[in-house]
Amino acid sequence: MICDVIIIKDGLPLFSKNFSNSSIKNLLSQEDNLIMISGFFAALNSFSDSFEDLGTISELKLSNNNLKLSFLKDSNVPDLIYLATYDEKSELVDAQQFLKNISNKFVKEFSLDQISNWNGKLDYFKPFENIVQRILDEENRNNQDQANNKIFEFFNSFVEEERTPLTPKKEIENIEEIPEFYEYIPIFTTSKKINPKYYLTGDRSCRVYGQINGEKSIDQIASYLKLKQNQVYNVCKNLIKMGFISFN
Repeated sequence: MICDVIIIKDGLPLFSKNFSNSSIKNLLSQEDNLIMISGFFAALNSFSDSFEDLGTISELKLSNNNLKLSFLKDSNVPDLIYLATYDEKSELVDAQQFLKNISNKFVKEFSLDQISNWNGKLDYFKPFENIVQRILDEENRNNQDQANNKIFEFFNSFVEEERTPLTPKKEIENIEEIPEFYEYIPIFTTSKKINPKYYLTGDRSCRVYGQINGEKSIDQIASYLKLKQNQVYNVCKNLIKMGFISFN
């Protein structure tokens, strides 16, 4: 999660906004401290630029808390640095992408003359807070979508490849034996209604789920849907593993 965003120009805090109750919120909210911190981080980046073999600074870790700091320099605007603090649940690559989005929006929102001729007051770029908030909200929605996808993948991992159930060996070859599972009747074990598309893969599984009513047998469901009995049986087994049905 992104906690703070700071934009530094010529060692001074051009823009600063806290988006959470981070442990350094009070430190960054004080103007004098913010100026000192901005000068310090600008000096670090200037130091790294003096030695090409060292490369640029992209991340720092604070020892007294779980926050990390990510940096991004804007090659289009001299001495302009974007800084973000984020917690241990976020990755550096995500923080860097977030700063790139901030950088692109900032130079589109404000002209080079506005940035270069900045009067030194933080309120000058205060309207940019709304844009940063929208970018942050979009990032959070994307992270939530990814988390939901992982949950769906977890449930889908229970779905096995369809295998034909083993039938008992025929003691009398000329007598065709019907597997016992043909007569099994699937019934719901929970009254809670679910959307099968969230848990099942494929149209066949959803159609079988829709025919379960506690009265129809596997053979009857298969006949109605024009499927093989073992196909219906395999779908029911997966639903049993998920805790949605049982066999009567």
